[in-house]
Amino acid sequence: MDVHVSLLGRADLAGEIYRQLRAAIIAGRLRAGDSLPPTRELARRLSVSRGTVAVAYDRLSGEGYVTARTGAGTFVSDGAARRAPAAEAAEGVLRARPIWEHIPVSAVFAAPARYDFRTGLPDASRFPFPTWRQLMARELRASAVGRGEYGDPAGHPALRSAIARHLGVSRGVVTTPERVTVTNGTQQAFDLIARVLLAPGERIAVEDPGYAPARRLFQSLGLDVTGVPVDEHGLVVDALPADARLVYVTPSHQYPLGSAMSLPRRMALLEWANQHDAAIIEDDYDSEFRYGGRPIEPLCTLDVGGRVLFVGSFSKVMLPTLRVGFVIAPPALCGALRSAKYVADWHTNLPTQAALARFIDDGHLARHIHKMRVVYRQRHNRITEALSGPLSAHLSVIASAAGLHVSATARTASADEVKGVAERALATGVAVQPLSTFRITQPFRAGLALGYGAIEADDIDEGLLWLARAFQTHGRALRVTER
Repeated sequence: MDVHVSLLGRADLAGEIYRQLRAAIIAGRLRAGDSLPPTRELARRLSVSRGTVAVAYDRLSGEGYVTARTGAGTFVSDGAARRAPAAEAAEGVLRARPIWEHIPVSAVFAAPARYDFRTGLPDASRFPFPTWRQLMARELRASAVGRGEYGDPAGHPALRSAIARHLGVSRGVVTTPERVTVTNGTQQAFDLIARVLLAPGERIAVEDPGYAPARRLFQSLGLDVTGVPVDEHGLVVDALPADARLVYVTPSHQYPLGSAMSLPRRMALLEWANQHDAAIIEDDYDSEFRYGGRPIEPLCTLDVGGRVLFVGSFSKVMLPTLRVGFVIAPPALCGALRSAKYVADWHTNLPTQAALARFIDDGHLARHIHKMRVVYRQRHNRITEALSGPLSAHLSVIASAAGLHVSATARTASADEVKGVAERALATGVAVQPLSTFRITQPFRAGLALGYGAIEADDIDEGLLWLARAFQTHGRALRVTER
């Protein structure tokens, strides 16, 4: 065990060695069975005599903290006293910027509920882990025998090529590997784009209601974030502020409402961007899972002015833990994005990128998406059908034909009342998300977002039955309160 002992400015050298090793054992930094360095080696590292170290070890041994084994070495004893480690530093006077007091951590980190209707969670149980393990093992072995150098900040060449081919086939996005920048998920993609295009204080327009992590990221960068209302056709272009230099949208499957941006609205948004010299972030999340209607043409395929940056990830189609996303940018921005990625974290994990490239090129991704589309279509149909049952008196489904969740507006309940229903439902093991949690400032009807990526089809009916009971229980409680 490589232990740290500091003798700088100390007089009682043997005593200092003893006290620091004893403190490490008591705090648990050195655990039972851990070996201490041989006295000769530690003496050499500390530039002291071997006898000085031996005195410290003898004292530790005499008090039962370590045990010397002939021919083996000195080890921390099993019965050494333990206590909770003390705080490593005083609270001090340093304070974070106030904005961090108002950015909560996502609920996806919470323990799963019995009936988990949270959004943004794919079904990891059906992922082909044996195949993925083989690909990762192959790349890790290759890394072990390779030169082990840093990679290109823009991404592994094989993965950039695989992403370009995959998008051309699956989304009709014609691009080149040179326009692809690999990121650690979509969140880093948004971060790089904002850093490249905007300075603190400049305005970015986002959907309201919309994806909160992106909005909070933009706020943390010091941008002036403005919410723009959304209707059944998508972002209301006429409500965009004239001084917005960047617009963030989810046109293929609006988050959280689920509707798709109509073609006239898409064309209007592109025209607006051209007139106002603005850029557009197209977040194409979970568009791979479409269950009806004609395929939605991405904004970037309609863009002739070089205004759209297309963002995607593999978190929903594969695993959230993968943390691999990408940006397809106009050629003029690719160099700046590569530099921004370099100063952020140099590059995304190389063995993971190489394994993902092989996963795509060997057809595993396409097969997995096809399989999961069947699974999710069944759940999508099941949940929309179930919402027409006992819950139809309380909720009205918003039409949606894609993604991993559906949303429904409340027929009579207020946003506060729906929040109370969600809290009562969670107490019975049902996790849902009120639509009010996605709002910024725009008034919007109360309702719920119901994900189906993390719940089996056979559990949907029972889960929604418990949700209906939560509505009924809440209604009775309100009537009692009114009396």
